[in-house]
Amino acid sequence: MNPKVDSYFAVGCGRCPLGGTPDCKVHNWQEEMEHLRTIILSCSLTEELKWGVPCYTFQSKNVLILSAFKEYCSISFFKGALLKDANSILEKPGENTQAARLIKFTKVQQVIDLEETIKNYILEAIEIEKAGLTVDFKEKSEIEYPEELQDKLNEDPELKKAFEALTPGRQRGYILYFTQPKQAKTRVSRIEKCAAKIFEGKGLQDR
Repeated sequence: MNPKVDSYFAVGCGRCPLGGTPDCKVHNWQEEMEHLRTIILSCSLTEELKWGVPCYTFQSKNVLILSAFKEYCSISFFKGALLKDANSILEKPGENTQAARLIKFTKVQQVIDLEETIKNYILEAIEIEKAGLTVDFKEKSEIEYPEELQDKLNEDPELKKAFEALTPGRQRGYILYFTQPKQAKTRVSRIEKCAAKIFEGKGLQDR
């Protein structure tokens, strides 16, 4: 077990003001997540702390993360789209998610009942890494730019150059983030606030 992950269980990820307080979401799912942690480690994955949450790797390749949310805790497979999902328990984190798939948990008994299934999914995910399989992401041309982003890129050639230099995954992350708001002024505001990170070549979640 990684001491940094012990800290996560104690104070949370620290990405919001609730970190380190009794209201942090991590405290809602302590028992469920401790059970999940034990199951995951029994599959010989390496435990690390990435993006403020427990991340489990195989030969330095990300396999899954363990996270706490308001309504549930979950394990999320980075290449979950490649899993067979014989038990039909995987969900997309979002409508436009291409690779990741997660399993949601709201009760300890649910974790206990699914223990062998969880292990089987983890072992399958490890085999996917051993085989070097990758998710067939949609091409950039298939991703629809919000109008406000396209206007900004047309207005600012340097921003356009910086945005197009980002990895496809980072581009997609920004596009999905910019597209979420219903109001155009909110979409414009998000684009303007993210411009500095785009120029630095960073993704939405990069620090």
